[in-house]
Amino acid sequence: MEYTKFMADRVKTMKGSAIREMFKRMADPEIISLAGGNPASELFPGDELSKIAGKILMTNPTLALQYGTTDGYPKMKDCARKRAEKVNSVGENDEILIMTGANQGIDLTAKAVLNKGDKVIVESPSFIGSLNAFRTYEAELVGVTVEADGMNMDELEETLKNTDGVKMIYTIPTFQNPTGCTMSLEKRKRMLEIASKYDVLILEDNPYGDLRFSGEDVPTIKSLDTEDRVVYAGSFSKILSPGMRLGYIVAPAPLAEKIEMLKQVNDVHTPMITQLMCVEFMKKYDIDKYIAKNRELYGKKCAAMVSAMEKYFPQGKVKWVVPEGGIFLWCECPTIEDITPIVDKCLEKKVAIVPGSNFATDIYAPSNMFRLNYSSATIENIEEGVRRLGEVLTEML
Repeated sequence: MEYTKFMADRVKTMKGSAIREMFKRMADPEIISLAGGNPASELFPGDELSKIAGKILMTNPTLALQYGTTDGYPKMKDCARKRAEKVNSVGENDEILIMTGANQGIDLTAKAVLNKGDKVIVESPSFIGSLNAFRTYEAELVGVTVEADGMNMDELEETLKNTDGVKMIYTIPTFQNPTGCTMSLEKRKRMLEIASKYDVLILEDNPYGDLRFSGEDVPTIKSLDTEDRVVYAGSFSKILSPGMRLGYIVAPAPLAEKIEMLKQVNDVHTPMITQLMCVEFMKKYDIDKYIAKNRELYGKKCAAMVSAMEKYFPQGKVKWVVPEGGIFLWCECPTIEDITPIVDKCLEKKVAIVPGSNFATDIYAPSNMFRLNYSSATIENIEEGVRRLGEVLTEML
């Protein structure tokens, strides 16, 4: 049966994440994945959370298993507020909504804001999950170049000056996905000035901000906002567990009201059991000490990957910027136009990487870039995976 005729026009051209598709090809246990975006599973507090879940279900099963409120369990909202307040990212006119992962918050913000044909300025490259959310609402994506210190602000202003119908700027300013770059304080201030001048919203996505292992913290864009122009998306996925699907949105009350209505239609509420587990974990344990363990491990893994790249990559053929945190490293091969043959050859060599086209506004355009992840593989597998990748690069560049 032909199903295309039943599909909405807005989804016909959507392309699934190459990362997820690659996972399907990675059933072979010999394949070393440098492709995903998973946190280090060896750090998951499995014992602690299993005891917490058991106690919740034994002592208060009704609360855990019954419907909850759409905006979130009040104590969970308090936990989210404390995380956001830690980076000064809650304004006096803001509301906090608990989301089933930060991705839901980004999707519902887009749904609340975007009409068909509206334009969204995004970093080029950017996170495919958010790009696909904007595509779903038939928005037009306008890419602005990411430099080593974040989005090019001159290009951003020129784009807004010459482009009608822009509703929103979407940015991951800290340890950006996929580049790992962090936007400078000067650029964050400039972005706010430009957004104010051209009267557009900013959607700040900050899932990696807690994962700094070198350098100095940079204030969030939200913390610098004096006009209630910034919607802030935070996450517990990278600091506690991605499988629990816990995130939050901080948004001005009029917009938060609409996002909450859309969430009620979407999934009624985030599961109570995971909200209660997070609340109890944060009450019983020091989350910042747990985050510090993540930072320490990711710093070691990043250093191991960079050292292996310096050892195995063909000299002068691959460019990269060493991140100060997060979980990704971005590479460019200036001598070629399309990384796809290298990605395919890597799979033959039992190592997986992600092609740069996966993060582009035009997913069909060739890219000479690729993304590496250092958080989920062991240090031994990072070394071996980069060695295999280096063999391919040396052969094909």
